[in-house]
Amino acid sequence: MFRPFRAIPLTLHVDFVAKRWWAFSLTFALVLASLAAFTLQGLNFGIDFKGGIVIEARSSDNVDFASLRAKLNGLGLGEVTLQEFGGPTDVLLRVQRQTGDDDAQQRAVESVKSTLGPSYDYRRIEVVGPTVGRELLHAGLAATAFAIFAIALYVGVRFEWQFGVAAFIATLHDVFVTAGLYAILGLDFNLTSVAALLTLAGYSINDTVVVFDRIRETLRRQKTNNLKAIINDSVNQTLSRTLMTAGTTLLALIPLVFFGGSTLFGFSLALTWGILVGTYSSIYVAAALLLYMPPLRRLESRS
Repeated sequence: MFRPFRAIPLTLHVDFVAKRWWAFSLTFALVLASLAAFTLQGLNFGIDFKGGIVIEARSSDNVDFASLRAKLNGLGLGEVTLQEFGGPTDVLLRVQRQTGDDDAQQRAVESVKSTLGPSYDYRRIEVVGPTVGRELLHAGLAATAFAIFAIALYVGVRFEWQFGVAAFIATLHDVFVTAGLYAILGLDFNLTSVAALLTLAGYSINDTVVVFDRIRETLRRQKTNNLKAIINDSVNQTLSRTLMTAGTTLLALIPLVFFGGSTLFGFSLALTWGILVGTYSSIYVAAALLLYMPPLRRLESRS
């Protein structure tokens, strides 16, 4: 007879609720470190938010990105990023905004074109001003905030408002400390980083909802009013699924961290860190927050 694989045996029973103060202490330390990083050095905004130069070009041969990156970094133009765009002969270059007026930006464009040589055909050259960058930053932050509030609202409507508040705190924590990683390590924070935070918010709430759904089912079945026992049973029953989901996702992300190149490094590292933090918060923090809210109803009438 076929038996499904379980990462965690059914007989294992960990008292997660009893360890909640250790988890809350770790959460507080991560939030404090992130706040300190934001206050002392802030985020290292990339070209998308600071403004800069965008060049889309096509070469007559396949682009040697390593060699081209080395040449452009030697021009003294500051931050320069390259990525394949469409095919192996297409390249998208981003150069940070230069100090000075429009003439300084045009000199930088000419310097890049001179380095690339006559074998490149230029499809698009744009100079992104700081005003546009600020608008993109505000839109990105607004999208992230809206996503977190929408997630909490959904959980509150689907379950009970106590679940929505717990989901909001846990998701906000995961996104905040992941953004803090960018500040602590000085990684470029750009539109790709916003995409990583939004992806993480969706991933984090997925694990949390699984635990909450099991808590709701247990509330219906059991007659006990011991919420600590209900939370422990629910987390233990979903633990195998939570760890397997995180493990398989990390199997795809960790190679990107080491072999994905500089373009994907910040995105993949943030997601890797966020999944680790999100998995721990789903197990230790999100459900335990229900202990500090008004009593949950039995939910017999809810679907």
